[in-house]
Amino acid sequence: MSALGKASGALKSVDYEVFGRRGLSVLSVVSVLALIVLCDYFPNQYTEQEAKKLGVVGWVKNTSQGTVTGQVQGPEERVNEMKSWLSKVGSPSSRIDKTNFSNEKEISKLDFSDFNTRY
Repeated sequence: MSALGKASGALKSVDYEVFGRRGLSVLSVVSVLALIVLCDYFPNQYTEQEAKKLGVVGWVKNTSQGTVTGQVQGPEERVNEMKSWLSKVGSPSSRIDKTNFSNEKEISKLDFSDFNTRY
């Protein structure tokens, strides 16, 4: 078991899907292509940063339906903090309508060594 798991007690895993709207505050005709790329990248960058700050592992990915999905693993209290962030905060200029959590369970070891964005 990793040092993360040993130091913090029970490990937890949960899948999530966030429904809402990603947005950027300023659009210009010249930068439309750049903003499309940024819109796809930056919301996940904030999720990745928050996960790393909290010390959880897993992944995040944009779906073709316009939602954000992923999995978080780590000490139970840290996973719960990440669940709260996914439900209430999210990336700047995004609007969260709802977040669904599924397959929440205690695990004996982490399946990931880091938190990253999948494409």
